[in-house]
Amino acid sequence: MGIFKNSKITTARWWLFVSLSVIIGLYPIMYFFIDRRFTFLFLKTPELLSSPIWNISFYTHIVFGGISLLVGWLQFSKKLRENRPRLHRNIGKIYFTSVTISALAGFYIALFATGGAIAATGFLSLSLLWLYTTTMGLLSIRKGNVPKHQAMLFFSYAATFAAVSLRIWLPILIIIIGDFIPAYQIVAWLCWVPNMLVAYIMNTRRISKQASVVSV
Repeated sequence: MGIFKNSKITTARWWLFVSLSVIIGLYPIMYFFIDRRFTFLFLKTPELLSSPIWNISFYTHIVFGGISLLVGWLQFSKKLRENRPRLHRNIGKIYFTSVTISALAGFYIALFATGGAIAATGFLSLSLLWLYTTTMGLLSIRKGNVPKHQAMLFFSYAATFAAVSLRIWLPILIIIIGDFIPAYQIVAWLCWVPNMLVAYIMNTRRISKQASVVSV
């Protein structure tokens, strides 16, 4: 009975994870239909909003970041990896390309983050870590190092999932603090640092479990 209960909890967590990934992955579509005054962009200066380079970078970041969210979770499906290895690799290529493009664009727009240097540093760090972990994941699998590939992809998608975490934490922080700017400065770090800790714990448990199976 306990095992069945844990199984149901695990399944519920998985579908919550998938649902959030898909919903926030589709979220960028909103920016093509809703007036900017009704998004956080209303805080940006008219000069920045009129910049072609910033606009291209912003929309590139959110579109390819959305694609990363939409396809990345599929890589954690054991059934897909074992039964459809070619599809797994193709999705991986889409994920890597999307992350690379979004991270580079995100690095640029982070320089103009609302909240000044504190928020900018948080988002710049996220962009670099996102690009690094994803690149290491690709290089590892090309060298045939599956364990490292899997570990890096846990960290990579933890960075991708920052888009979800930000939208969960930001309204909570605004309610608690009562001011958008300090809330945004905090969420620039809070949206990804805990995610990395969770990825670290998951990797540690996975490695420990694999080691116990081998020892048996």
